[in-house]
Amino acid sequence: MNTRAHTLRNTFFSSVGLYTEYVLGMLTSIIIARHLGPDEYGAYSLVIWLVAVGVATTNSGTASAAIKFVAELRGSGNLEMIPTLLDYLRRAQRLFLLFVLLAGAAVFLFAGDHVAPGMNHLMLMGFLVVSVALRASYMFNIGVAKGFENFRATAIVSLVSTPINLGLVIAAWFFDASVEWLLAVFVVSGLVFYAVSLRQIRPLIPARVPGTRIPDALMGRVRRHMGWTTLTVSVGFLAASEVEVLFLTLYADSHDAGQFKVAYQLAIGAATLVPGVFGALLLPMMANALSRGREVAGRRFVASTGYLALLAMPLMAFGAVFSDAVIHLLYGDAYLAAGPVFAVCLAGAAITTMTQGGSSLLVSADRQRSILMLVIGSALLKVLLDAVLIMHFGLDGAIVAYGLVALINASAMMALSIRVSRAMPDWLRMLRIALAAAVAALVALPLRGQLLPWAQIVFGGLLLGAAYVALTMLLGCWSRGDIEHLQQLYQRFVPGKPRMGTRLLEWAHDRAPGEGAP
Repeated sequence: MNTRAHTLRNTFFSSVGLYTEYVLGMLTSIIIARHLGPDEYGAYSLVIWLVAVGVATTNSGTASAAIKFVAELRGSGNLEMIPTLLDYLRRAQRLFLLFVLLAGAAVFLFAGDHVAPGMNHLMLMGFLVVSVALRASYMFNIGVAKGFENFRATAIVSLVSTPINLGLVIAAWFFDASVEWLLAVFVVSGLVFYAVSLRQIRPLIPARVPGTRIPDALMGRVRRHMGWTTLTVSVGFLAASEVEVLFLTLYADSHDAGQFKVAYQLAIGAATLVPGVFGALLLPMMANALSRGREVAGRRFVASTGYLALLAMPLMAFGAVFSDAVIHLLYGDAYLAAGPVFAVCLAGAAITTMTQGGSSLLVSADRQRSILMLVIGSALLKVLLDAVLIMHFGLDGAIVAYGLVALINASAMMALSIRVSRAMPDWLRMLRIALAAAVAALVALPLRGQLLPWAQIVFGGLLLGAAYVALTMLLGCWSRGDIEHLQQLYQRFVPGKPRMGTRLLEWAHDRAPGEGAP
């Protein structure tokens, strides 16, 4: 199986898992948001955000180490070391979990009335203990599966667990459950995700060979990776997560926190479903490429950045035109203030996703220290901007803070990736892609506000998408290798009919630049 076919196979399974998890997960969050309303949903979201902080810290160095070093051991043929490596990573994970639980206890003991006013803090502490442990273990298992590049296993976890979670939430909604009962549902769903993921990875792990040990040089690299990544992920979570929910709760009110939460979650889901499907494959791919030479990894960085731009730009254009219609359709009149927030968050999430090729390259090249410095700077900037702007401007301040930090962080990540790889992205190609997206947005703009929300989304999306595809073909945004693969798929699934499609692909192939592959 060649590189392109292998990548597409993994993309398919990754797509199935991500689409199932995020589509059904988004439906779940919509049901909860509509059921609770902006005020209670803001309070609920803050508690869930605290769990996310705990999971990110617990898995900070272990999940990415599982992806990176399992992929490396497979590439070098040292499969017998994998069980020993995973034992070490799980022990480290338990130590991180202990730290998280102690920190959580301190938060509820000294600041519980500010963080979660009106709620049972003892119950919340118990919820934190169980939820973080289950979700962290589940995410670690997913990291192991990705290290084996077995995206079929990750897809099965989503296909089985996410519908169960949705069913539990629908039952809670039917019985008019309170916030506390919805938190209980969150715990049960965490148990389901953990159990299914554990079952999927067990057959992947090689049989244990007694006496196997990891060489000191490799173990030193594992420890360095975990040390830098722990700091990077723990601090970086502030830069990458919806910490605005915390500041809105403290300085504005839970109503604004609920508005921001629905917009942010919808934007992250959309960005993950479109460009993120490909981006999710990049860390094991980049680690494998780097083992064959920095030049190979540099070419893959350039190509993957171009592919991510092709997928991300139309998403940004759609959000800029139809964000209000999307929020109105999914969440109702109570969340209309989230429309502009969604447009900015979607743009920020898409821009961040476009840098995943660079970030995967940096992690694979053991440049955790450089990443840490960048992440610390972004986190400090975000906390500072959130504190100042939200205190004075509320929800509008949160929009500005999020957008600025996303743009600055993405620019810095790309600059660092270029310096390390000594490979320059095709900026002219990316400029042509941006031009195609902007013109496609202008083509669809007359439909904004002129139709019912669902009609704006359906017909506006189709018009924008058709215009974007035509413009990218016209402006030469696809490589010749890409067009050849599209021609093969077209012949396979629709045997060359209609002829107009065949002629369009032939024309695009003739004017396309040379080969490019991720």
